[in-house]
Amino acid sequence: MEFWRRRRERLRERGPSGLSLLPWLLMGLGALSHLLGGEAPNPWIGGLGLLAFNTLYIAVVLRAFDPRARERPLTRWLLGGLAALTFGLAIGYGREWLLLFPLLGLAVGAVVRRGRTLFRVTFPLVAGAGAVTFWRDGWDSFGVVYGTFVSVMVTAAILALNDTVRQLRETREELARTAVERERLRFSRDLHDLLGHTLSVVVVKSEAARRLAPHDLDAALAQVADIESVGRQALTEIREAVTGYREGSLAAELDRARDALSSAGVEPVVRRSGPLLEPAAETLFGWVMRESVTNAVRHSGASRCVVEISGTDGRARLTVTDDGRGGGPGGKHGPGAAAPVADGPGSGLRGLRERLAAAGGTLEAGPVPGGGFRVVAELPVEPPRRVRTPGTYGPAAADAPAGRNRARRASRVRPPDGPVSRRWRPGRPRRCGRR
Repeated sequence: MEFWRRRRERLRERGPSGLSLLPWLLMGLGALSHLLGGEAPNPWIGGLGLLAFNTLYIAVVLRAFDPRARERPLTRWLLGGLAALTFGLAIGYGREWLLLFPLLGLAVGAVVRRGRTLFRVTFPLVAGAGAVTFWRDGWDSFGVVYGTFVSVMVTAAILALNDTVRQLRETREELARTAVERERLRFSRDLHDLLGHTLSVVVVKSEAARRLAPHDLDAALAQVADIESVGRQALTEIREAVTGYREGSLAAELDRARDALSSAGVEPVVRRSGPLLEPAAETLFGWVMRESVTNAVRHSGASRCVVEISGTDGRARLTVTDDGRGGGPGGKHGPGAAAPVADGPGSGLRGLRERLAAAGGTLEAGPVPGGGFRVVAELPVEPPRRVRTPGTYGPAAADAPAGRNRARRASRVRPPDGPVSRRWRPGRPRRCGRR
C-alpha cells in the first residue's frame, strides 16, 4: 500500500502526460467502420491515410508533453503534416472522417498552449474546419466545428494551468531550500561570533585568575566569578541565536568590550558622537565591535584600543583601532603580516562584510601605517524627519511637509502674536466668490 501511495503522489506531482490524450483516438473508429463497410472510395488510400493520421497524432501528443521536444521545429512540422492530412481526408471522404478535426484540435492545444500564437492558430483552424464540414455535411456538422474549438481551448487551458502549478511547486521548493541555506548561514555566523568572543574572554580571565591566585586570592576569585557570569551570558545568547531573536545592544557590547580589553591588559578608549542609531544598525555595529575586540585581545598584543562611533544625517561609522602588530594571515592579527584582513580567508570579518553588504553598508579592515590595525564599518541611516511645529506661518511654512497650499492658507490667517495681516482686518467681512 505504501508503494502505491508514493506512486500516486509522484504521478500527481508530474501531472498529466501524453498518454492521457491517446484514448481520444477512439473517435476515429467511425472512419474505420466507414472503410470496413466498403462505402468509402479508394479504401487503400483511406486506410493508409488513417494509419498515417494515428501515427502523427501519437508522435505530436507525446512530444507535446516534453518541454524540450515541444519547442523544437520538428514538432511544428509534424503538427503541420497532421493538419494537412486531416483536411485532405475530411475533404475526400466527409461523414465520419469529419471527427478527425476535434482530434487535430487536441493536438494543437497540446503543442500551442498559450500566448497570441494560440489565437492565431485556433481561429484559422476553426474557420477552415467549418468551411469543410459545411461543404461536406451542411448545417448538421455544426457540432464538429464547436467540438474542434472547445478541444483546442480546453486542452490549452488545462495544460497551461498544469505548467503554472508545476512552476509554482518548483519555485516553492527553491524558496524552501534558499530559506534553509540562509538560516544555516545566519546560525553559523552567530555561533562563530558568539563563541569566538566568549571563549576569548574566558581564556583571558582564566589566565588572569591563574596569575593572581598565588598572590591575591580575592582578585582571583573575582575573575572566576566573571568567568561564571560570562558563561551564563553566553548560554543565553546562544539560545537566542538558535531561536533567531537575538538583537545586540550597542551599549551592552561597549560594556563587554571594555571589560574584555581591561582583563587582557589593553586600555579601552570609547568615543561616541552623532545621532542615535536604529536598532538594526546598533545590532550590526555590535557584531563588528565584538569581532574586532576579540581579534585585538587574541592576536594583536596591543596596549591600547580605540572605539569610535560617529554619524551624520545619512551615514554612520564605527572604527576600531589598536596599536598592535597589524593584520596577519588567515584574516587575524599576527606578526609578520603584510596583507589586510579583508583579503584573508578568515570567516569572522568575511561574515561581517556579508551582513553589512546586505544592509547596504561596507566593511574595511587592514593594518595602519606606522603600526596597528583598524576596522571601519559604515552603514546608511535614515535622516531625521522634518516636523512642522505649531504656529509656523508665512514663508517658514513652505518647508513643512504640507506644501505650498497650506502655506498660502496660513498666510491668510491672522498670526497669534504679531501685526495684523494685510489680507484680513478685524471687522472686515470676508468676500466669497469672484468680483
